[in-house]
Amino acid sequence: MKVITLVTQKGGSGKSTLCVSLAVAAHEAGHSVCILEMDRQATVTQWAKQRHGMDPEVAQISADKLDGALTKLRTVDCEYVFLDTPGIDSPGTNLAIAASDLCLVPCRPTPADLKGVAPTLGAIFRLEKDFAFVLNQTPPKGIRIKETAEGLSSLGVLADVNIVMRNDHQDAMGKGEGVTEFNPTGPAAEEIRKLWAWIDNRTKAIPHVKAA
Repeated sequence: MKVITLVTQKGGSGKSTLCVSLAVAAHEAGHSVCILEMDRQATVTQWAKQRHGMDPEVAQISADKLDGALTKLRTVDCEYVFLDTPGIDSPGTNLAIAASDLCLVPCRPTPADLKGVAPTLGAIFRLEKDFAFVLNQTPPKGIRIKETAEGLSSLGVLADVNIVMRNDHQDAMGKGEGVTEFNPTGPAAEEIRKLWAWIDNRTKAIPHVKAA
């Protein structure tokens, strides 16, 4: 089982929206997937209620239940677990990072977001976890994208797919869908599929843990 944690201590980065669309893309690619939400805002939980039991399964948990939930998911041979974390520094966030195989750090192309990754990066380095930045909610083009990409690349690995700010993302969230379900042939869906393929390829070297 591989645990992918969406984490940043900068609010408004689009973690939850990115999390659900990546989880749906992974499910559509044939993987067994679960989302664990640790954010009290419950954005993912509200999204899931509109799906009426459709995969991927979503559970909202507290930090003290994380280890138990992951242990249970291993017994049912879940392939990918996505952890959606709150946009604040908390013991729960550190536990989520510690439990992860790969941390995804969404960052918008703004000076504030670029500066805001420092606390998250500090925790990831301290816990010696693999991570990658994802440029999220970007304009279609512009100098800020290049500048932010250069800044992030100097700090660590940057995914080679930018997620452009498109209406499809918010419209999909409003309907309880992933963007690849909402508009399968749209550019937003294409970007999410490419990002999932990049993530899947990066995690291939991580051994898959079979159920006992």
